[in-house]
Amino acid sequence: MIRSTSSTSFIGGARATRFGALGALTATAALVLAGCASAPSDAGGASGTASSGETEALPCIVSDQGGFDDQSFNQLGLEGVTMAAEALGTEHIDVQSETESDYAPNIASLVDQGCTTIVTMGYLLAAATEEAATANPDVHFIMVDDNTIAADNVKPVVWDTSQAGFLVGYAAADYTTTGKVGTYGGAQIPPVTLYMDGFARGVEYHNTQKGTDVQVVGWNPDTQEGQFTGNFSDINAAKVLSQGILEQGVDVIVPVGGPIYQGAAQAIRESTTPVALVGVDTDMYLSDPEYDDIWFSSIARDMPKSISEVIQASATGDFSNEPYVGTLENGGVLMSPFHDFESKVAPTLQGELDTIEAGIVAGDITIDTPSAP
Repeated sequence: MIRSTSSTSFIGGARATRFGALGALTATAALVLAGCASAPSDAGGASGTASSGETEALPCIVSDQGGFDDQSFNQLGLEGVTMAAEALGTEHIDVQSETESDYAPNIASLVDQGCTTIVTMGYLLAAATEEAATANPDVHFIMVDDNTIAADNVKPVVWDTSQAGFLVGYAAADYTTTGKVGTYGGAQIPPVTLYMDGFARGVEYHNTQKGTDVQVVGWNPDTQEGQFTGNFSDINAAKVLSQGILEQGVDVIVPVGGPIYQGAAQAIRESTTPVALVGVDTDMYLSDPEYDDIWFSSIARDMPKSISEVIQASATGDFSNEPYVGTLENGGVLMSPFHDFESKVAPTLQGELDTIEAGIVAGDITIDTPSAP
């Protein structure tokens, strides 16, 4: 094991951080991953044996291609793991994936290092997670954004983002002056299209309730056809795709796919007409203030809190494979504030949104989507 006294060390794409018993940061260990590491032996119990003879918790996480600096999906997952590690007074290890071929070896390397709970970030890691879970029944896996794995040691953690997306879609339809709003995704997978379905259905609901005819460019929730960059990392592709959508008269746009929002933001900056940007995963106004003047709202989910709670439950013996589903009712998903757009939306809009949210929670308003968790 290679150790470092610096606050953060990167070796082979992995990071390890040690927390003291009260959650204060006291030291940092860097562990070599990617198939050449051995389990740590002198990290105060991180190798698996605590002084009491019980296995000490060592939560770990594998990113998807977006990376932990995406200011969105992967970063939020890492925040949840570090929150749990601090609460448990232990280390955590995180390893970043550059390509899909990294998923299986990255997970295997964490198993080899004695990780007791491994968080795998995203639908695309499902196959590698299932394979690892089958081979390692004593390790707990938290599968984020996928609930297709039937295994006793895999707990799905998913969010019904269509609920928050519905609210934002309604608000966008109320705000637009061109009568056109747009959305596109990184990849056509259920966790992405769920956002897009919710947004589009919210626009439709506004049209029904208010007699408007706002169009959604980039996604058709009925045919499940639309526009995608094909990945979650190509910022330039996202910019080009955004420009094509904006050229059709769209003045509110929702890019769904972690860091690809940066391409949309660049396109907006170069646009000759005002365009509002909608974030996903977290309140992007707070996450990336560089664009605080164009953040309309965000379709957010409390990923850090959800993931941290599941890890802590796992560490205390309260683990099950029953899916965690974040909703408006339990606070797992939410629509973020309008922030700088507060004075630009109709004064009656927030009251309407509150009524709609209550209707969704009560089951009086349903959202048609094949991607519902």
